[in-house]
Amino acid sequence: MAFSSLFSRLRSYSKPIYSNLRTSVYQKPQILSSLIEPVTCSRKGPSWVVSLIPLAIAVSAGCLALHSHTYPSVSLNDAPLSDLKSVKIGCKGSTDYAVKGSRREVPSKLIEELKGICQDNMTMDEDERYVHGKPQNSFHKAVNIPDIVVYPRSEEEVSKIVKACNMHKVPIVPYGGATSIEGHTLSLNGGVCIDMTLMNRVKALHVEDMDVVVEPGIGWMELNEYLEPYGLFFPLDPGPGATIGGMCATRCSGSLAVRYGTMRDNVINLKVVLADGEVMKTASRARKSAAGYDLTRLMIGSEGTLGVITGITLRLQKLPQSSVVAMCNFPTIKDAADVAIATMHSGIQVSRVELLDEVQIRAINLANDKNLPEVPTLMFEFVGTEAYAREQTQVVQKIASEHNGSDFVFAEESEEKKELWKIRKEALWACFAMEPNFEAMITDVCVPLSHLAELISRSKKELDASPLTCTIIAHAGDGNFHTIVLFDPTREEQRQEAERLNHFMVHIALSMEGTCTGEHGVGTGKMKYLEKELGIENLWTMKRIKDALDPNNIMNPGKLIPSNVCF
Repeated sequence: MAFSSLFSRLRSYSKPIYSNLRTSVYQKPQILSSLIEPVTCSRKGPSWVVSLIPLAIAVSAGCLALHSHTYPSVSLNDAPLSDLKSVKIGCKGSTDYAVKGSRREVPSKLIEELKGICQDNMTMDEDERYVHGKPQNSFHKAVNIPDIVVYPRSEEEVSKIVKACNMHKVPIVPYGGATSIEGHTLSLNGGVCIDMTLMNRVKALHVEDMDVVVEPGIGWMELNEYLEPYGLFFPLDPGPGATIGGMCATRCSGSLAVRYGTMRDNVINLKVVLADGEVMKTASRARKSAAGYDLTRLMIGSEGTLGVITGITLRLQKLPQSSVVAMCNFPTIKDAADVAIATMHSGIQVSRVELLDEVQIRAINLANDKNLPEVPTLMFEFVGTEAYAREQTQVVQKIASEHNGSDFVFAEESEEKKELWKIRKEALWACFAMEPNFEAMITDVCVPLSHLAELISRSKKELDASPLTCTIIAHAGDGNFHTIVLFDPTREEQRQEAERLNHFMVHIALSMEGTCTGEHGVGTGKMKYLEKELGIENLWTMKRIKDALDPNNIMNPGKLIPSNVCF
């Protein structure tokens, strides 16, 4: 099949995919059931002390208009306490998703202190607080929203904000691009949301060393636009809108992780504001070091529970000389997964291996008036010299033909490649074309590569039998796959069915020595699986680190560590 034929179908992109974004994303939901109150934990563990050091989140994204307000001395976050179930947040077996922490009024003295630090870069406007309390891509909910949103402009301001909050024992939730999907930025206890939007500068670019120092609020897409004239790029590519600070906090990756690794492999050092307001640098700018604890890796993935990230030094890569994007169709999803595994075993340095099932292709066709074959599809990217990229393409084409692959097409022109990857990057929004008023539960299991085909096949059988609309998208080169499960948020039985499907896939993955989250992080949504995956001793250790670095538990409380973990 000539690529020009496929490309002509892609060029029919007449309406922007973002037009399918639902306006209901920012509508205030009525939370009538499945509410959780935290309870005192009772589990005991061995008595020993660990003193490691922090992490944090940070972030940023689209700027919100700031306004001058009168700041009352009482919280605007009052919520009814009736009909709440006595269920532990995130504990094993929990299917509850709307959470309520224990909150109190924000002291008027703290409000005045924050006003002195932030000046006009602070708001208590209800609409802005609501937006910051409801992640746009997450079905997880909380009863409370932040009492105050602040927009620091510098590391010094972040330090002062955190120090003031710690003195008054008021919780903090760092906030960035709002692209996380596991409830990371929910303000379970109200408190102060630290929006890192205004800290979005490139502080230093070292072209010869191939590294860059940035503030947490810069987006990965904006950073790559800045780096392109220098022939460099940052290789991680999560969803559009994600910021570098949030990417560190959740230990994200993306489609290029199969070649370049995850966030933990691409960060040289961090600067972090600890819970007491002190600023710590985790390491030097050297590419390798054996000096002391690896505090950089401790903080990457700690989801704002140990500190607030204010600076990041990143490894960069040279822009590839040449690249080829290829696409191939298969009769079954197992055939597609087998080709992905065989490609990795071949030793080819593939940059991307993405798998989309027939339901996802149908969504893409519906959202964009396309006419792609509605069958399981693999997408590849090969990079290197022109000759090497073409050689890799031919090898994979042969592998695909041995596994019932058909319609193998490839693109080398820049615009053609962009059109192909646009399909993959906007897959979530395409799904909403099928069910515009529904919400999405997005799964994130990951297994050793040899188990991927079995995991996807078993999951696909269960998904197809469900009354809900479900699509599959996989980073097939590293064993990570996502399911987008669409459900009507007004029908409790549909939400429970979505939760059942997620539970099914997680437990299959764990039985295969996999993980409940390959790249999205834990937040509130995945806490219930951590004891089974990591063991209680692991969670005790995390809890001791948390208590050592954040004794007042102000740093994004109620996330990552289940409430039943005590010592």
